[in-house]
Amino acid sequence: MESFNQSKWAGSIPGDYNSSSLGLGFSGTPVGNYTGNVSDQSMPFQGSSTMVTAVISFTVFIVGLTGNTLAIYVVLRYAKMKTVTNIYILNLAVADELYILGLPFLTTQNVLSYWPFGSFLCRVVMTADSLNQFTSIFCLTVMSIDRYLAVVHPIRSTRWRRPRVAKAVSAAVWAFSFIVVLPVVIFSDVQDMFNSCNMSWPEPRDVWSTAFILYTATLGFFGPLLVICMCYLLIVVKVKSSGARAGFTKRRRSERKVTRMVVVIVVVFVLCWLPFYIINIVNLVFILPENSVMAGVYFFAVILSYANSCSNPLLYGFLSDNFKQSFRKVLCVRKANGVEDGDPSVPRTEKTTTHDTFLTPRNNDFNGHVQGSQVQSL
Repeated sequence: MESFNQSKWAGSIPGDYNSSSLGLGFSGTPVGNYTGNVSDQSMPFQGSSTMVTAVISFTVFIVGLTGNTLAIYVVLRYAKMKTVTNIYILNLAVADELYILGLPFLTTQNVLSYWPFGSFLCRVVMTADSLNQFTSIFCLTVMSIDRYLAVVHPIRSTRWRRPRVAKAVSAAVWAFSFIVVLPVVIFSDVQDMFNSCNMSWPEPRDVWSTAFILYTATLGFFGPLLVICMCYLLIVVKVKSSGARAGFTKRRRSERKVTRMVVVIVVVFVLCWLPFYIINIVNLVFILPENSVMAGVYFFAVILSYANSCSNPLLYGFLSDNFKQSFRKVLCVRKANGVEDGDPSVPRTEKTTTHDTFLTPRNNDFNGHVQGSQVQSL
């Protein structure tokens, strides 16, 4: 596999491109950074791809930065928002925002076709980017486990589902993420041959690169995905069995709500990350063609991984009534009828419905305050 250069997560970019990737966090964008092995027919793609890369990266950067900044602000600003679930969302938003902040470095290397920031900053940026990438994925996993506890074991889990515990778990997630990315801290550097920021593996480089691809794919995608799927599968089973006892109408309503939540969380997560991992894993078995089309495919997979950080504020923010109210209050948006939503810093009067009491018993200690349906608190 010597015809490939390192890509994001020390993978391989199709074709003999000089990767604009930065190790883990920087999905290698092969466009606009070719070596001499690329045919002249591919060169027109270089100029156009640079502009496309810059425009798409800028759009993703602005959307992700704005959305995650809003999520961070409302959780820190309003006392009502400091629940267990929202503490995890806060950490997810911080990780996503820091991950998004690495995108300008990726774009700069793409446009210039080399890394202009020096060896020290290369290592710092790669470490920070990879740390926040793993933290983001691990936060999703922790949130899924929290959803499982809240719905399947609503009473027994109250002692564990407290803000203080959530803060400790969040700290452990960041610490574990740093341990996971230690190879990036050690081996990231500016490559002399291409002057690009990447992973500089010792000999045998192919063995190290392959092992690292499998290592990151397992811990950064397939492992968390398995846990997430299991959590929501158990949630659906619980809701179905409880709904059957409580009545057909109630079962249909709760099943539809939970199913929608499962589909949104799992499908978006998979859609954003699966293409990238497929390309890198396939690249371990088959040598992918050296052409601009493959470069464009890889760039698309790269942008999708960053788009996941843009989608998270929408998934975990706008699906929550409290987040909707907080966003509207911050942005000074009023409802169509001219009536502004209630102040999210002031607890609202709970609307006790059959659905609320079906999913979660009322408990003043739950998440540190009174909550309604656990599905709605996501």
